[in-house]
Order: sequence, then structure tokens, then C-alpha cells
Amino acid sequence: MNINATLFLQAVVFAILVWFTMKFVWPPIAKALDERAQKIADGLAAADKAKSELSSANKRVEDELAKSRNEAAVRMADAERRAQAIVEEAKSKAVDEGAKIVAAAKVEAEQQTTRARETLREQVATLAVKGAEQILRKEVNAGVHADLLGRLKTEL
Repeated sequence: MNINATLFLQAVVFAILVWFTMKFVWPPIAKALDERAQKIADGLAAADKAKSELSSANKRVEDELAKSRNEAAVRMADAERRAQAIVEEAKSKAVDEGAKIVAAAKVEAEQQTTRARETLREQVATLAVKGAEQILRKEVNAGVHADLLGRLKTEL
């Protein structure tokens, strides 16, 4: 065998191998690579879309949290105002009740003072009659002198 014929035969076999590879082997590999590249591109697009959706979802969550915080602050302020109003109302009721109690105590004190004066007047009248009786050493008729005792009572 001649080296030129071997070299020529190897070149023909290589050309057939290249043709066979280009015709039957390369298209499925290229197709698989293209599909894989498309899947990767789709995955990257989905990741970008998910990232933007996550960003918008985070923004919505932050907005909702801020809204909830504001609502909670408003509710707390309302509750504090209501509590303050209730406290003020209770204070005013307590002051009114205290004033009523003081007024009732004053009325009761006035009544007791009046009763004490009446009792004292009666006791003084009785003592005056007893004193006059002892001075005169005779019995004084209380029925006859009722008018006199009444005037004495009013003077005291």
C-alpha cells in the first residue's frame, strides 16, 4: 500500500464521517442545544418576571403594613379620646355626686341644728319654770302660763 492511497482513503473516510455527522448526528445535538438554550432563556425570563412580581408584592405588602399601622394609630387615638372622655365624664359625675352629698350633709346639719335649738329651748323653758317654781315656792300651772312660755321660747 501506498502512503498516498492510504492518505486519500483516510480523507474519504473522514469526509464520509463528517457528512454522516453533519447529516444525522449534528441536527439532533443542535436541536437539543437550542431547546436547552430556550429553556434557559425561558427560566431567566420567568426569574426576572418572578423578581419583578416579588418586588411589586413587597411594595404592596409595605403599603398594606403602612395602611394597617395608620389605621391602628387612628384607632389608638380614638380609644385614647374615648377613654379621656369617659374619665372626664366620671370626674364630672363624681363632682356632682360630691356636691349632692355636701348639700345633703349641709341640709342634715341644718336640721340637726334646728332640732338641737328646739330641744334646748324646751329644756331652758322647763328649767325656767322649775327655777320660777323654786323661787316662788308654789306650783306654777303650765297650762295657764303656756302663752308666757311660748313667748319665752321664741325669745330664746
